[in-house]
Formats: sequence, C-alpha cells, structure tokens
Amino acid sequence: MNKIDSSIARRRRLPPLAALRAFEAAARHLSFRRAADELAVTPTAISHQIRLLEETLGLALFARHVRRVALTEAGFRLYPTLRDGFDAFERTIAELSPQSRRKAVTLTATTLFTARRLLPALGAFRTRHPQFDLRLHAADEAVDLNSGLADIAVRYGAGPFEGLVAEPLLSERFGVLCSPQLNLSRPDDLKRTTLLHTEWKRRDMAPDWRRWTSLAGITDLAIDEGPRFTDDGHSLQATIAGHGATIGSLVLASPEIEAGLLVHPFGPIIDGETYHVVATAENLACADVRAVRDWLKETVAMS
Repeated sequence: MNKIDSSIARRRRLPPLAALRAFEAAARHLSFRRAADELAVTPTAISHQIRLLEETLGLALFARHVRRVALTEAGFRLYPTLRDGFDAFERTIAELSPQSRRKAVTLTATTLFTARRLLPALGAFRTRHPQFDLRLHAADEAVDLNSGLADIAVRYGAGPFEGLVAEPLLSERFGVLCSPQLNLSRPDDLKRTTLLHTEWKRRDMAPDWRRWTSLAGITDLAIDEGPRFTDDGHSLQATIAGHGATIGSLVLASPEIEAGLLVHPFGPIIDGETYHVVATAENLACADVRAVRDWLKETVAMS
C-alpha cells in the first residue's frame, strides 16, 4: 500500500463529536448554561460531555470557579480550531441546502449610493459572477435584514450594527461642490453665490454650511439663506445645473467631478462616517451573498 492509500485508509483518532460540540459552545460563551441553551440540553449534560473530553485528552480544558469558568492554556489552543471547523461545516452545509439557493441576491442601499456607486459597477458583477443574479433595492430607510426583504446591505455610520456582520467599505468626505461655470476659486467667492442646502434627517451627522464655515474660519457668510432640498440627489442635480454651490459628498459625486460637470474648488474637507457592508451571519454562509460582499469590497469601494 502506498503512502496515499495509507493516509486515506487511516482512521481518525477523534473524541466523540458531541463532546467537541459541547466544548466549542461552552468555550464560545464561557458559560455551561448558555452552551446548554444553544444545544438544547441541560447544563449537567454539557458538564458531562466536557469531562468526557478532558478524560479522553488527559488535559483540563476549563478552570472552574464560583459561577464562572475560564479556558486553560489547552482550552485556548483547542477552541479556535474547533470554532473554525464548525463554521466551515455550517457554510458548506448551507451552500448544499436547496433552501439556501435563491433566485437573486437583494442588495439594499440608499438611493444616492445605489445610483452613484452600485449601478456603474453592476456590469463588473455580472461579468465576474454570471451564475448569480443581483437585485438592487434603493431605499433611504434601513431595511431589516432579518425580514427577508434584502439579503445584504450597505449602511452608513459608525455602528454598531447589532446582530449583523459588518465590514468597512469606504470612508465618506464632504466639501464644496459647484459647476465650473460659476468660476469659484476662493472662499470669498461664496459671498456672490447662492448656497444650496440638503436637509439631513440626522442633524448631528449633517455636513452642512455651518460645519464647513466653522472649519474654514469664516464668520461673514449668509449660511442660512438659499434653497433647501430634502433629497441629496436633487441638491446635486441643482448644483450640476449651476444654480449654486453645495456641501456635497466628494465620494458619491466623483463621476461628475471626473467628467468636469462639477468641481471641488477649495477646502476644507469635512470627514464623514464610514460605509459598511452588512449581512446576517446566516446569509454570509451562502456563496451568492459572499460573492456580492466581495464585489462590493473589491470593485465598488475602489470605483
């Protein structure tokens, strides 16, 4: 028998699976009771399985204290291997399950982000993943990803995003935007220009003229005058049309800046929050949702 045959035929010397599951859950929660709740057994059953595993290995995996447990050095070494292994089992089983195969992955994001970032990059997704269908859902209200209305989302803000796996996508930046026809070259030129305003729902996050003039050290600009828009897309369109200057997203307006329809004539720049790609852990176990996440990180964030 050659070495390959010998390796295939060799029996794995592993402890009982039930004992490994009990240890992994208890190590993750650092609680026998929570592990018991997760596995739908009693805390006594968890304790019995862990004792069995410790006897099999000849090592103590937990240090037992009053009302709490802690991992020993051996437990610390064993836990990440079991955790990653069970995660891999879950992902593969989910991908094999017919219920995990959907007609299309639904990605939700704000209306402006969808128009400025997602639509231009959609062709790249279809080229790279012809086996998956992608549906874009544009809405300025956050969609509950546990409702089934969407599978993955782009969210703006610092978080935390409770119950979701979140990864940073790109950071936002705001500054003065105007049509090149206005010939603005220095902050004093704003005194002869109409100021356009976007009314943000969250005033504490608003990158408005008040914040910009504070950063610029300007005190004599009529920052409360000028047309107001409840939709940032409409404000951007009015700016492109030459109706005035606005404080807008340098990230989402980058296509118009590159095309020469808009200019960012001078600073300062207001640092915004971060866009995150978020999804439930269950959805990320599916290959099509992970493909959308990777496309967002590798293509949309760079476009």
